[in-house]
Amino acid sequence: MKVLFDNCTSPVVASTLNGYIKHFRGAAFHIMDVPGLPKGRHSADIDWIDHLRKASEKWIFVSGDGRVLKNPVERAASRSAGLHGFILAPAYQKTTLNKVAATIVWHWPEIVKITELLAAPSMHEIPIGRMTKLRQLPV
Repeated sequence: MKVLFDNCTSPVVASTLNGYIKHFRGAAFHIMDVPGLPKGRHSADIDWIDHLRKASEKWIFVSGDGRVLKNPVERAASRSAGLHGFILAPAYQKTTLNKVAATIVWHWPEIVKITELLAAPSMHEIPIGRMTKLRQLPV
C-alpha cells in the first residue's frame, strides 16, 4: 500500500512515515515526491485524486485539511476514485512534527485494518489522542 500525504501535511512526516511503512512493503510520499504526478506539489486536489485513481497500486491519502469533505467536487472525485482517506484532526495544527509522526505510527495498525476490512471509498479522522479510535467521517 502506498500513502500520499497532501500539501496540508509536512514533507518531514511523510519521509519519517516512509521509514516505518516500508517495513510492511509499503511507501509514503509527500505530494511533491509522488512518482508520475505531472505538477507535483502544485497539483490541485482533483489532479492527485485522479492520479491515484488511475494507479495500478493500492493508494490511500492523509490530509491535514478537512475541507476535502466540504468541497462537493473534491468529495465526488474522492468517492469515484475509490480511495481510503484519513484526515488529521484539527489539533494536529498545533502539534510538533515528532508528535504528529509518532501518533500516526501509533494509529498505523488501525489504519491498515480499516483499509483491509472496509470497501473504499471511506474517510476517517485520525485523532490526536493515542487512546482514541479513528472516527468514521461521511464520504
